[in-house]
Amino acid sequence: MGAVEETVWGAFRSRPVFLYTLNSASGAAARVTNYGGILQSLEIPIADGNLVDVVLGFDSLDEYLGDHPFFGATVGRCANRIAGGRFTLGGKVYNLAVNDKAGPNHIHGGPAGFDKQVWEPKDFGQHSGGTYVVLAYTSVDGEEGYPGTVETTVTYTLTGDDELQISMEARTDRPTPVNLTNHSYWNLNGHQSGTVLDHEIALYADAYTPVDSHLIPTGEIKAVARTPFDFTQPRTIASEMDAIAPPGPGEPGGPVGYDHNFVLRDAGGHVRPAARVASRRSGLAMEVRTNQPGVQFYTGNHLTNSLTGKGGAVYDRHHAFCLETQAFPDAINRRGSPGWPSVVLNPGETYHHEVCYAFASSEPAR
Repeated sequence: MGAVEETVWGAFRSRPVFLYTLNSASGAAARVTNYGGILQSLEIPIADGNLVDVVLGFDSLDEYLGDHPFFGATVGRCANRIAGGRFTLGGKVYNLAVNDKAGPNHIHGGPAGFDKQVWEPKDFGQHSGGTYVVLAYTSVDGEEGYPGTVETTVTYTLTGDDELQISMEARTDRPTPVNLTNHSYWNLNGHQSGTVLDHEIALYADAYTPVDSHLIPTGEIKAVARTPFDFTQPRTIASEMDAIAPPGPGEPGGPVGYDHNFVLRDAGGHVRPAARVASRRSGLAMEVRTNQPGVQFYTGNHLTNSLTGKGGAVYDRHHAFCLETQAFPDAINRRGSPGWPSVVLNPGETYHHEVCYAFASSEPAR
């Protein structure tokens, strides 16, 4: 088992920013920065012995400080969308920033959410489970309009079996919505390899939550059977994508793709499979496991070729997919609706979110 390397990567608001490299005996390596709790790279060995970096991102801290679509970030205090940028809790209305390009919504914790903060490195090293780093962030009462002070930790662990495990915990001193996620963009052929539409995906979900033109759930939980949202059997991402309307605002002919929450089976708070994705080109497969009730499947519909990433790679539309494990979007405004999970964290409770990305060989390309 390899060690953890700590490198000074820069500074933000006079605070040091580090890059932590987690190494495994297989040769896999994960790089995590305490700016935004971001997964900067994940190199996985494939059958020919080469390493493939399967997440989109940047080479430098300065690039992450600019505008980008949450590459690799730990997102909070509340991931995904909150309709109208407001919610009511304990009889009080809370107004949040409206920062969603898809409509008048709050998204991913606001313009200065957890992904834009310097996290405190608490611990890093090696144990029987692998190499790890623990990061902590305190979100103060009123930050981005949310009530209560929230103490958060995220732990990244790279195992010797090529599994990246992410554990997120939070505690609060006042009732507040908490719904964290990891927002990595994946391409199993390598971050620089272009389209992912030929990837085969299975989602262990029999239902999804339809959305309106602003990507806010309508409140319905709808069966995926006999719809383009049925990934209960593996198929390529592209296979039925043209049969869905462009998600979000736009004219016909706009960016088509998935940006929808899927309702995972067997939601009992325990870790179980959520998705499996495989690429015949690289011969690599990834299984996603989580204890969360939902997963947002997003196909990089709004990536544009103006984005230049690691090694000068150009990231364009559909060059990556996201699988954001989560409670459902706008759940804070759906309290009491049948089938909708609560995102309210109360004092004395611990929010606990587990997600694991496990890699293995798939059927090789022919």
